[in-house]
Amino acid sequence: MGFDRKEYQFLGEIGLGPTNVGCFINGKWKASGSEVSSVNPSNNQAIAKVREASMGDYEEGMRACSEAAETWMNIPAPKRGEIVRQIGEAFRAKLEHLGRLVSLEMGKILAEGIGEVQEIIDMCDYAVGLSRQLNGSIIPSERPEHMMLEVWNPLGIVGVITAFNFPCAVLGWNACIALVCGNCVVRNACIVNVNIPTNGAEIGGAFGGEKATGGGREAGSDSWKQYMRRSTW
Repeated sequence: MGFDRKEYQFLGEIGLGPTNVGCFINGKWKASGSEVSSVNPSNNQAIAKVREASMGDYEEGMRACSEAAETWMNIPAPKRGEIVRQIGEAFRAKLEHLGRLVSLEMGKILAEGIGEVQEIIDMCDYAVGLSRQLNGSIIPSERPEHMMLEVWNPLGIVGVITAFNFPCAVLGWNACIALVCGNCVVRNACIVNVNIPTNGAEIGGAFGGEKATGGGREAGSDSWKQYMRRSTW
């Protein structure tokens, strides 16, 4: 297996081995599904193997996420932002190694691989500031001596499905904003990039209402509203 090659030795420094567990549930690595291989597209040789989650693992993870959401959404937004800042620092400490992993599994040049991971770091920085700006409006009422208050509430659980060609950037665009908005996040990655989510969850911690959203970075300054529900009273 290619994992034994000298140029792959850096993978051990980010917690990857010849065989890896691909699902992070309730603070623990576990998976009972089928085993898949990650292949280097430049030479079609296997890099390492990952055991996928089974349907039972998925259901267990969703139950744990639903329970965690009740706690997470009640943490003040600025404190959620502080936790996301720490996630960004953890990615920053492993930036080069994670970038090499992206490059290795996807066939991107190294600069592009590192740039992908930098996207998550940048989004963490952005989300920290955003966590203090999740503001509603004061709306005039037609009733005398009354006004309406606009309040934004978390959705609960946000699912992020990342494409094979952007396994890190798309995660950052969505997960970082969704987290500071008070949601738990479940990430499902393309099978092509099997080692990237396995390692990313360990580096960044568990990113943990379905709703279709666009990429947070691309949607403008009000992009966070895609990850919350509006109510007035």
